Amino acid sequence: MENNLGEKKSITLSEVRVILIGGRWAGKSSSGNTILRQERFECGRTRTAQSEVRHEVVDGRKLTVVDAPGWRSSLSLKEIPEVDIQRFKLNASKCPPGPQVFLLVIPVDSAFSVEHRKTVEEHMKLLGERVWRYTMVLFTCGDILGEKTIEQHIESEGHSLKWLIERCRNWYHVFNNKEKSNLSQVTLLLEKIDEMVWYNNGSYYKVDEQTFTTIKEKQREVTERAKKRQRRAEEQQQHMKTLVPEGMKPIPKLQMILLGSRGTGKTSVGNTVLGIKEQEDGKRTAHSVARRGFVGETEITVVDTPGWWKGFPALNTPEVIKEELMRSMFLCPPGPHVFLVVIDADASFNAKHLDAVTTHVELLGEEVWRRTIVVFTRGDWLGTHTIEEYIEGEGEALQSLVELCGNRYHVIDNKNADDGTQIAELLEKITGTVAGNNWGHFVPDEQIFVTIDERRRGVEERARLRESQVKAKTETLRDSTNKLQELRIMMLGQRTSGKSATGNNLLHKEVFPSRENERCRVEEGEVAGRRITVIDTPGWRRKASRCTEDLDREIVSGLSLSPSGVHAILLVIPLDLVFTDVQMVALEEHMNLFDASVWKHTMVLFTYGDKLADRSVEEHIEREHGALRWVVDKCENKYHVMNNIKKTDLRQVTELFEKIEQMVAGNSGRLFCPDMKDIHLRIDEKFRRMQIKNVLKHRLEHGYRKRELELKIGFKETLLELQAEIRKSMTSTKPKALTRGTGTKRKEETIDAKISREIEKLNKEILISINLLQGSKDCLIPSLKGDSPPLSVAESLPDRKKPTSHFDKVLCWLSTMQIRTNEENNLTLNFSQTSGYRSVLPHDDLDFSIEADTSQ
Repeated sequence: MENNLGEKKSITLSEVRVILIGGRWAGKSSSGNTILRQERFECGRTRTAQSEVRHEVVDGRKLTVVDAPGWRSSLSLKEIPEVDIQRFKLNASKCPPGPQVFLLVIPVDSAFSVEHRKTVEEHMKLLGERVWRYTMVLFTCGDILGEKTIEQHIESEGHSLKWLIERCRNWYHVFNNKEKSNLSQVTLLLEKIDEMVWYNNGSYYKVDEQTFTTIKEKQREVTERAKKRQRRAEEQQQHMKTLVPEGMKPIPKLQMILLGSRGTGKTSVGNTVLGIKEQEDGKRTAHSVARRGFVGETEITVVDTPGWWKGFPALNTPEVIKEELMRSMFLCPPGPHVFLVVIDADASFNAKHLDAVTTHVELLGEEVWRRTIVVFTRGDWLGTHTIEEYIEGEGEALQSLVELCGNRYHVIDNKNADDGTQIAELLEKITGTVAGNNWGHFVPDEQIFVTIDERRRGVEERARLRESQVKAKTETLRDSTNKLQELRIMMLGQRTSGKSATGNNLLHKEVFPSRENERCRVEEGEVAGRRITVIDTPGWRRKASRCTEDLDREIVSGLSLSPSGVHAILLVIPLDLVFTDVQMVALEEHMNLFDASVWKHTMVLFTYGDKLADRSVEEHIEREHGALRWVVDKCENKYHVMNNIKKTDLRQVTELFEKIEQMVAGNSGRLFCPDMKDIHLRIDEKFRRMQIKNVLKHRLEHGYRKRELELKIGFKETLLELQAEIRKSMTSTKPKALTRGTGTKRKEETIDAKISREIEKLNKEILISINLLQGSKDCLIPSLKGDSPPLSVAESLPDRKKPTSHFDKVLCWLSTMQIRTNEENNLTLNFSQTSGYRSVLPHDDLDFSIEADTSQ
């Protein structure tokens, strides 16, 4: 590599500027101390919440080391607070004029997965492509390697880690932070940094000036708004104190309900409020549970509730969780005084999160907002920043939530549970909120409890019936069921349903990557005395309309990995998200690609079995949407539950194998082995139908926009005529005093101005409509007559010169179809009189249908 610093391949830097970056708990702070040969950064349980800079002289060099906050192991930057993104971009400004090297800290004692790679990649994108020139991987926990070299570790870890090393141009080093007395590991690191700087021609990384200025301006604005919010909150708090009579004893009883998404720290908040210090078991909250205790002289009742999936509205939450949320109100009679919505302050909060919170909270009634306080957890990650800066920095969604709660909020550091002042302040805010509601409690609607109870009894009855049907069928197959020495299994399902994790569980080894795989993959293993073959397939999208032909062909190609067929198709459905008609349509479309016998060989495999808690899977099936019962019934009551958290529980795996063997016995030992040619013909047919639907939709949209444009132009002409009449009246030659007064004249002038504004708005709308009309015209299929081949959809069809199928003929026919309006101003497809079809589309309805005309 050419450079201008001389012929030797390194230099000795008198000043070295280093920034430590990486995930949380990777060992950044400890590595910083090793480099500086002094305990300059706090380690252990203390979190690095903000960038810290330390200076030291080591081996005659001036070292500047910046310890940056670690990032969460999240897959997307959308999950990271805006303030953290801004701070990460500005890390390089902490050691002016800029760092010569970023040390990307990766611990050796944990796997570097595809998810870790994606997290690293997205963070590095924030710094720009050029950052890789200045990045070196610093492996920590070197003592774990033992006799193994770091090169052997890199090769054994897989593609993700090798990708990272290649992106860093093979710059890497290993630290054993337990041996800080080993000075040579630091000396060797500094020599590698010298060499890297030589290769970079002595350059260093510098923050773009425009980026620096923009972020600093945003931070200044956020700080100003945060101070205003803080002042407003303090004024509100002072006002609430006036509502509490002077000398009043502490409120004798307080009842509160905790609400929030999973993983936000709801249970920790409840324990902190009650002063419970016992270690949490890490289990998910499956039921609403009331716990009681005393804080001073006040009896506190805290009701913890199951969390919903973050960013998913109540529409996607299983019925049982929604029932538990509503049931929580009846666990603290006569009702709760306050609701605490728990939000984690070290994560992002966007419009999806707001929708999730509001739709779940309002299950309890719209009046809850008057009694709701936002409680932020993980306050220790804020560092020197205030909670108001987090609220203002995150944007409108979080600000809207806080405003819904009347600007009532509080922040808790769960890691500092011994700090009694934070709970005392929270209880003070709660007391003020209760006082503001006339010291009353929230009165839940008793009918909700009655409805839940009645539904529960109905669900239990239907669940017992389904369970008895399954047992009866099992008995009839018992004598004909044999243990098979070999089982070949194919996994199907929607994305993120848990297919890959289940495949790993079945084989008792980590062979399928836990990510959105794009290709089919087959793995084998010896499990429970059987030779097991598992075929993992790409998951389809939630909405059928978003599925692609290539993806469908890849999914069905999984069958070719087992030419003689498969014993079972496991249709994977997660228990922790609702299964609605939308998912049912996508599932049915994919199952229809196979022949009708596929259902005989298919079993529903429910994942996230831990969410059932003490309920049976039959209760879940009967409680949920009818779409789920449809799937289970199509599979003739063949289903099984897997808890992929219990990877060592072989019993759930062997039970599944036994159920598959029963299914095989019910199929007289036949394997599922459809004709692949027929399957590909069905795929062709499916996407030709979609082409017809899209062409028809485009033509209808084009007609709608054309009619809309005509109406706007007509309205504009009417306004121009009206304006001309008014102006003519205003300039009449008759004496003004005789014709009208001053007030009338001013009124006409006002109307004229309003009409002018409306005409101006219409001109803009007409221009937009013309552009949309032109855009939709480009998507339409022109006439297929003559030698000129059509563009767009039709061009993608094979052999355009001569229609070769019914679908091609339909497309040709659609291309000649005219669109007009009828007497009711509805858009009408102008079919020929002999076509046998008629379609009328109301111009304000984008959904369409074609109905047979039986009157002709």
